[in-house]
Amino acid sequence: MMQRVLVIGCPGAGKSTFARALRECTGLPLHYLDQLWHRPDGTNISPAAFDTALAQLLHNEQWIIDGNYLRTLELRLQRCDSVFLLDYPKDVCLAGAAARIGKPREDLPWVEQEFDPEFRQWIENFSRDQLPEIYTLLGKYRDRVEVTVFHSRAEAEDWLCRWNTAHN
Repeated sequence: MMQRVLVIGCPGAGKSTFARALRECTGLPLHYLDQLWHRPDGTNISPAAFDTALAQLLHNEQWIIDGNYLRTLELRLQRCDSVFLLDYPKDVCLAGAAARIGKPREDLPWVEQEFDPEFRQWIENFSRDQLPEIYTLLGKYRDRVEVTVFHSRAEAEDWLCRWNTAHN
């Protein structure tokens, strides 16, 4: 049974949307790493303050944590029981990130007003720069953590429908 869940993947893939749907299905509390890291003015807390807040969160018995933050992924993998990786094509992620510009979101403490060029480049390089290390870490914990990888939004939606049918 899922009690401590990670939702990871490229920015723009729809991690927060999936995590909210999972929260609705399971009743587990949802926490966004972007809300933990970013201040409403767009600045960040210190890495030490982030680590302290994350450690407190990880001590809870139930949670869904939405966000990559590769630096702390292994720490989260050590405590979770389930991981959902949204490994979607770059064009899907770029379109997803562009579509949320100007919209308030519960997962971010401000409204993005433009598609920041550095953020765009981060998304374009994600499969090269982040994904290999993510898969390596997932492989390290696969024997004790349930890992589900989606390659499209349709796969994620199908999984949610099947889960709802089996548990309601």
